[in-house]
Amino acid sequence: MDSGPTSHSFISQRLRLHYVDWGNPAAPPLLLIHGGRDHCRSWDWTARELRRDWHVIALDWRGHGDSAWSPDGDYNLTTYLYDLAQLIHQLKLAPVTIVAHSMGGAVALRYTGLYPENVARIVAIEGLGPSPKMLAERQSKDFGQRLRDWIDAKRAAAARSPRRYATLEDAFERMRQENSYLTEEQARHLTIHGASRNEDGSWSWKFDNYLNLPWVNEMPYDDVAALWARISCPTLLIYGANSWASNPESDGRIRHFSNARVVTFADAGHWPHHDQFEGFMREVKAFLAS
Repeated sequence: MDSGPTSHSFISQRLRLHYVDWGNPAAPPLLLIHGGRDHCRSWDWTARELRRDWHVIALDWRGHGDSAWSPDGDYNLTTYLYDLAQLIHQLKLAPVTIVAHSMGGAVALRYTGLYPENVARIVAIEGLGPSPKMLAERQSKDFGQRLRDWIDAKRAAAARSPRRYATLEDAFERMRQENSYLTEEQARHLTIHGASRNEDGSWSWKFDNYLNLPWVNEMPYDDVAALWARISCPTLLIYGANSWASNPESDGRIRHFSNARVVTFADAGHWPHHDQFEGFMREVKAFLAS
């Protein structure tokens, strides 16, 4: 019988944050980092494939999964960056190998640029963030208007209660609507670990509603690109052909990386590690062994 991971916590910026440990502590450390509105158990399939050769640890970001929510509802990449730095520092994981998705990939790549000596290899799944075109459109809006939009969005989030589902099955159906590529097994697993039961018996997602706020103090693109240029370890950038995310080979961002390769999966959206799991694992295992 395959045993699952054990739950642990650490403190970062006065918050108790959760992570799971898949055992095998004598093996090299490998950190799995999820994206926005996701959770650490999203990585269970990947962890089971890698746990025999790696000491696999998966993090729940603040405001996600079983980690605490930020009391002020403030979630930005700099805050996440500190949380990641704390986890690696407190568990003495460096040099660590990282596999990260979406927002998690954006944070992990910045960390790797800040501390290139601490990361042995990194896989970033759709982790470069908004495309240069999207950033230009965002910057074209008056900064004061962007700030006013943020204030309005935060006020609206304060007035909004987490969505409640009468049954776990209803939440499962919502998960399937969100990503049509998921198998029934995948969607059910993600739902079971991503939802919690309310006092009245209904179910809600574990993530904080404040996660949906727009970012107004994002790091300038040139500064982010400078961090990417500092990454010295082998880097694998993975994309889904049918995703909204912009491929760095097409939009030019690959030029900022000195040791990176891009792999694109057909018939995959923003979650290629779920949408094309077998192909994803072949690429990742080959990359980690090279």
